[in-house]
Amino acid sequence: MAAVGQLAVRFDASTDQADTGNFRTAPHNVEAEQALLGAILVNNDAFDRVSDFLRAEHFSEELHRRVFEVSAQLIRAGKLASPVTLKTFLGDHDLGGLTVPQYLARLAAEATTIINAEDYGRTIYDLAIRRNLINIGEDIVNVAYDSPVDASPRTQIEEAERRLYEIAEQGRYDGGFQKFSDALTQAIDVAAKAYERDGKLSGISTGLIDLDQKMGGLQSSDLIVLAGRPAMGKTSLATNIAFNVAKAYEYDVKPDGSHVPRNGGIVGFFSLEMSSEQLATRIIAEQSGVASYKIRRGDIQDHEFHRISEAAREMQTVPFYIDQTGGISIAQLTARARRLKRQKGLDLLIVDYLQLLSGSKSSSSNRVQELTEITTGLKALAKELAVPIIALSQLSRQVENRDDKRPQLSDLRESGSIEQDADVVIFVYREEYYLKNREPRAGTEEHINWMAEMERAHGKAEVIIGKQRHGPTGTVELSFEAELTRFGNLARDDSLPTQM
Repeated sequence: MAAVGQLAVRFDASTDQADTGNFRTAPHNVEAEQALLGAILVNNDAFDRVSDFLRAEHFSEELHRRVFEVSAQLIRAGKLASPVTLKTFLGDHDLGGLTVPQYLARLAAEATTIINAEDYGRTIYDLAIRRNLINIGEDIVNVAYDSPVDASPRTQIEEAERRLYEIAEQGRYDGGFQKFSDALTQAIDVAAKAYERDGKLSGISTGLIDLDQKMGGLQSSDLIVLAGRPAMGKTSLATNIAFNVAKAYEYDVKPDGSHVPRNGGIVGFFSLEMSSEQLATRIIAEQSGVASYKIRRGDIQDHEFHRISEAAREMQTVPFYIDQTGGISIAQLTARARRLKRQKGLDLLIVDYLQLLSGSKSSSSNRVQELTEITTGLKALAKELAVPIIALSQLSRQVENRDDKRPQLSDLRESGSIEQDADVVIFVYREEYYLKNREPRAGTEEHINWMAEMERAHGKAEVIIGKQRHGPTGTVELSFEAELTRFGNLARDDSLPTQM
């Protein structure tokens, strides 16, 4: 990189043949920087063409960074940025015999046209990205050589991935306004895909008909919070939905060889509470119809073992991926989800559960701030990967102090950010669980009434949609088989065959 004192001579192309010796200079283009800055000083409208992606730090020369920064401040304040107005803010610099006002005048005289300003800006931005990649590469090498005793290679990999994605997402110049007609085309495409998909859903089917009708399936980029008190079955419901999605996976092949889901999808499951073996046992129980406690104890008959073997064989090819690492941070989860999306594909992500994640901030931040960081990070990840994310959450104990134990939004634990960041909040509630713990003395009238209530609530669960940005709220009834930890569609009188 040239010293600031050499900037003035860069206008003479014949002097740009410096011997680099035996080392390579970081990629840069001083001429492009000079041409763009000149264009801005001549016509401030050129700044508007690059301001949404170009920053002062993208310039390779310190003086150029300062010129761009001061110009930006003046223009955003509604003032004129020109060689005359800038010179008082730049101080003195050694420019090889030129004063700062003379150098600014040279910039304006050698300016590119406003039409080319965006192309020059992209050149400067791309070169800055390459310099940042070089810095990351150097840091990786240096840290690997002089790694602290308590640092693992995996931590370094995840930190490198985080920095790489940070570079990819900062200052992107493919955003901004789009024509309404383009948005309209995208909306029609979504509707067309919904028409072609099984169940006529715009999102991914959960495999639970009544829930799909209420939500339209799991929508891309949505953060869905699934909450409930312990023993309500929230992990079971998440597992059921996850496996239903993975089992239904069908895809079309695009001309470039990539796969586009037609039904179902590829599922990633962060199981922070249970091991992958425990999760697999639940799914085997659900699919085989053999109670999970029997599978764990080995208390099974020959015909049951045959059913388990058949179910396991059918599940071998299901695109379902489990990460059982406990106590990971939101930054680690984000890095691993991106890696899965890149390597295997990803259509649905599940996190079990929110309160077991940690933030990446210092330990001085309180838990509310930490949870805010987690939910904000999950919502940003859902948008970035364009997949629905189901995040499980615990509810506070205040539910137990009410006569009606049905949860509500105010019961979400530790932070209002869960309710705020979530696109959909659903609660799992099983009245049977609470009734079972309130059994009156046998033989009394209360016991007879209790038995009638138990019969009415037996095998049923309620999924309460407490919030939904793009649809109605309300309650959906599902069947629940506790031994198999399986939720299913509830048979209704109006959908049964006609009795003769």
